[in-house]
Amino acid sequence: MGKTLVTGSLGQLGSELRELVGNDRNWIFTDALPNEETLQLDICDSRRVKELMEEQDVDLIINCAAYTNVDKAESNKELSARLNAEGPKVLARCVRERDAALVHISTDYVFDGKRKRGAYRESDPCRPQSVYGATKRQGELAIRRSRCRGVIIRTAWLYSSYGNNFVKTMVSLGSERSEIGVVADQIGTPTYARDLAKAILTIIPQIGEHRGDIYHYTNEGSCTWFDFAALIMTYCGLDCKVNPLTTEEYPTAARRPAYSVLDKSKIREEFGVETPWWSISLREALRKMGKPVPQHL
Repeated sequence: MGKTLVTGSLGQLGSELRELVGNDRNWIFTDALPNEETLQLDICDSRRVKELMEEQDVDLIINCAAYTNVDKAESNKELSARLNAEGPKVLARCVRERDAALVHISTDYVFDGKRKRGAYRESDPCRPQSVYGATKRQGELAIRRSRCRGVIIRTAWLYSSYGNNFVKTMVSLGSERSEIGVVADQIGTPTYARDLAKAILTIIPQIGEHRGDIYHYTNEGSCTWFDFAALIMTYCGLDCKVNPLTTEEYPTAARRPAYSVLDKSKIREEFGVETPWWSISLREALRKMGKPVPQHL
């Protein structure tokens, strides 16, 4: 077996993977930003990607790199397209030439969010409503067209003890303010990045001849951003009132899906991964962040 190369290693998911695999020398962690803990790598630099794969004997790439600022993507279309569409295309081509494999992380924002019966399945039509969602979908299609070995995993509402995310923002605001307003008409599923990282580790040995197959992974259950925020306040014992807002009352540059719950039956059945309930994983994440949740909650 060759080595595994992870891109975007300073982000939430990449950081969770780094922690889980520890000092395993068969793992190479890279990021676009220079850092003592990772190698610097631009995923759009085909020459450097090929060079690094050959130097390190890489036979698997996990692509966690992306332009994820959903609102800023609306005014940074070129950069979003470069990282979310061109980058995956380059990685897929390099992987195909070496007969390696690719695990690519995508998003629920490829869907338009119009309410439907049941959760979104992998086969449902994609109708992204934002630049971020559109460029991520372009990345998916580039990988599928390449016919490289590997899988695409769509996830949603990611948070972790690493990086900036909704959970950390709510804890901070809840500590500073007596009340806040949070959108209550967008439904999805919070996903603890550590759970996704564990799922990826379970999937890797089973990739085999999968070629760009798409799977959904989030935690189990669903809620609104309002519900999510309210439970964070409860778990952390913060005396901050959370007021429900409509999407119209909280305008953003990018349109978000009003409903983006993902069906996880395919990934559970084919790979045997676990999908813990979102509120249970939130409790575990807060404890890891140094916010112990009382046992009775």
